[in-house]
Amino acid sequence: MRKIVATLVAGLFATSVFAQTTPEAKAAEQTAKADAKQEKKAAKADAKVEKATAEAKEDVAEAKADAAKTKAKAKKDAAEQKAEAKADKAEEKADHQTTAASTHK
Repeated sequence: MRKIVATLVAGLFATSVFAQTTPEAKAAEQTAKADAKQEKKAAKADAKVEKATAEAKEDVAEAKADAAKTKAKAKKDAAEQKAEAKADKAEEKADHQTTAASTHK
């Protein structure tokens, strides 16, 4: 029985010696953790940049659409004004002809 207990105790001591990590292993683990944190921060920063770029592109597209809409409205207004001016000119001409015709009689 003593031999069994002695073997178990010796086994525990042996496993505890091998279970301890060396300072180099701890340093390597800490370095790996720091690298992982750095990569995670870089990935988050890249995601923010991509999101900002996408939002900026969306804003530019919206501004272009608004500009096109405004330009189309301005063209329409100009065409309406031109048509009104043409109609006014034709009306003036007709009035002038009727007044000229009535004064010649």
